[in-house]
Amino acid sequence: MNSFSFRSLALLGMLLVSVAARAQLTIDIVGVGAQQIPVAVAGFAGSDASAQQMSAVIEADLARSGLIKTVNSNGLPKSGDISAIPFSELKTRGADATVIGSLAPAANGLIAVSFRLVDVPKQEQLTGLVFNVADKDLRATAHRIADIVYERLTGEKGVFSTRLAYVAKSPGRFQLIVADSDGFNAIPVVNSVEPIISPSWSPDGSRLAYVSFEGRKPSVYVQNVSTGQRALLTRASGNQSAPAWSPNGDRIVFASSQAGGTQLFVAGADGSNATRLTNSGAIDTAPNWAPDGRIYFMSDRGGSPQIYRISGDGGNAERVTFEGNDNANPRVAADGKSMVFVKREGSRYMLAVQDFASRQVQVLTQGPVDESPSFAPNGKLIVYASVYNGKGILAAVSADGRVKQRLGASNADVREPAWGPLPK
Repeated sequence: MNSFSFRSLALLGMLLVSVAARAQLTIDIVGVGAQQIPVAVAGFAGSDASAQQMSAVIEADLARSGLIKTVNSNGLPKSGDISAIPFSELKTRGADATVIGSLAPAANGLIAVSFRLVDVPKQEQLTGLVFNVADKDLRATAHRIADIVYERLTGEKGVFSTRLAYVAKSPGRFQLIVADSDGFNAIPVVNSVEPIISPSWSPDGSRLAYVSFEGRKPSVYVQNVSTGQRALLTRASGNQSAPAWSPNGDRIVFASSQAGGTQLFVAGADGSNATRLTNSGAIDTAPNWAPDGRIYFMSDRGGSPQIYRISGDGGNAERVTFEGNDNANPRVAADGKSMVFVKREGSRYMLAVQDFASRQVQVLTQGPVDESPSFAPNGKLIVYASVYNGKGILAAVSADGRVKQRLGASNADVREPAWGPLPK
């Protein structure tokens, strides 16, 4: 069996020791950006623990970005008013900006959540908003505030309001989990006694395509995340695997052995009009649909696993990678300017990024087993599967390799991550 074709199956054997019914991730920051913006997140004014949780979630989100350094906020006044900000003290602590806010009762049982982002040296408000939300939406509102603060300070879209999908396994059971980007609200959307691999989000975040081995045969399913309703993509013979959505969500490309060898096929998202995309006589698999409509995939048609691309409507494939003898599992950034992929050197599987314009390749991780990369929707972070202390974990690295995080679940192994899109 080719080296690149056994990886997804090998991961199933590495997956996992024990997992709770809701395998919640914890996040450790192990590397940060070279230049960080110092920000103090003061406690929100309010009469209960919800106000303090609000500021804690915002602070944790900003710290996870790797680009923002959270400054000690102990002893700062809990107020949403600029007049209460101790600017001299904040300057002493080295803060360039501060986030203040408050929670207060609003009409119809809602809670008014207000926040301000204030420039400390200039003592001027940079942005601020008021949200009227239900109690159950307070955590999501904190993520939204963190996104606004991050974008205002860095010029890049925040991804704290997004979701992650990943696979976990307990003895005799596999679960497909959906969680908030910080690991909270982990909910199993699929439970199975057979392996689950390769989750892929639809562009609108409403559905997941994934591969289930139920019936002892790998097949692609499409499932509504909210309702749980799911459907088999195709009843074709052979094995179906590695689904990926088109940019507008109306089609899915997948690998299939229905015609003999493993080739790429494209079908409507409802499974209709399945057509063969590649006809190489080699093994073509692990496709990913780029924003420009081309499909990137890995193939051994040149003698070793390399990355190619082809029009979403078929035609001639073009080789993309030339550095190294084993490159696989491409994922294209949202801006279409680069891709992340798995690069093997000896026995080590590492992540690398290739810029399409310059063709320059930068190795981001050192392995020994780093797999299944998935870009955040802003293209700044990449989540992937790795191994730490002998256990399968998720990890994240920035596209420049400077920001590094470990995402683990207590007493559990987790794999096969997929980063969801920005919320609509």
